[in-house]
Amino acid sequence: MRIVIALGGNALLRRGEEMTADNQRENIRIAARALAPIIEEHEVVISHGNGPQVGLLSLQSAAYKEVEEYPLDILGAQTQGMIGYMIEQELGNLLPIEKPIASILTMVEIDPEDPAFSNPTKPIGPVYSEKDAKQLAENKGWDIKQDGEYWRRVVPSPEPHRIFELRPIHWLLEKGTVVICAGGGGIPTSYVEKGKLEGVEVVIDKDKASSLLAFELDADLLIMATDTDGVYIDWGGDSQEIISKTTPEKIGQYTFDSGSMGPKVEAACTFVERTGQRAVIGSLNDIKKMVNSLAGTQFTLK
Repeated sequence: MRIVIALGGNALLRRGEEMTADNQRENIRIAARALAPIIEEHEVVISHGNGPQVGLLSLQSAAYKEVEEYPLDILGAQTQGMIGYMIEQELGNLLPIEKPIASILTMVEIDPEDPAFSNPTKPIGPVYSEKDAKQLAENKGWDIKQDGEYWRRVVPSPEPHRIFELRPIHWLLEKGTVVICAGGGGIPTSYVEKGKLEGVEVVIDKDKASSLLAFELDADLLIMATDTDGVYIDWGGDSQEIISKTTPEKIGQYTFDSGSMGPKVEAACTFVERTGQRAVIGSLNDIKKMVNSLAGTQFTLK
């Protein structure tokens, strides 16, 4: 099968964990061990989140007062290179030496009139206590929202409309390459005038971009690997219950948090409805079972 696997930012850096290079490397090493057996049997494209990483780079940029802060599109490109490099290296240590692996800097087009600009929802950066988050919001002009028991900075997350590097991604797949692309939802760009493309100060949702990528690549399966074992009804409540199998129509009766599970569910439904193929949301630890329809929340058309 051709499988697009979207690694969540929290699958690469655990919630509340210090954002050190060593911690990220260790988590990516764990992810590589889970991915390698799938790659040996299937054609795999890997995308990944970057929320914690792009937020850290933003803080580092702001700390250097000699120049203006770097915009989020530039920071997104930096995270694609950083995370792609680590994934390449750790997979390369496990796969046969003749198996090619390549990361592609991927630009994604968004609509500059997207309503998301007036409703920031995408969490980036580290988690904070409520007190610290509100103080930072006041000092830096941030938008903040609660993320579980913590608080985080949020930025606009417009819909992805076009992946610019589709042709080279196809070329690499034709040569049997494991492709790492559309990291962090892609580098956000839009046309400000005819023929002139520029970066935009947003973060595109990685799962929605991965759904578009899987559709454009005619993938047989879309997997969204996160830090939970599936989609739950009443998450965190007394009556929480995992949804093992569902359809876009059935799951449409429930509401999910727009800052976490909501975009994943929407991305899965969109892919299934557009292709008739299968999508899965679940834990990276269960990825082989997810491929075989034995774990996670399985989305099908019927």
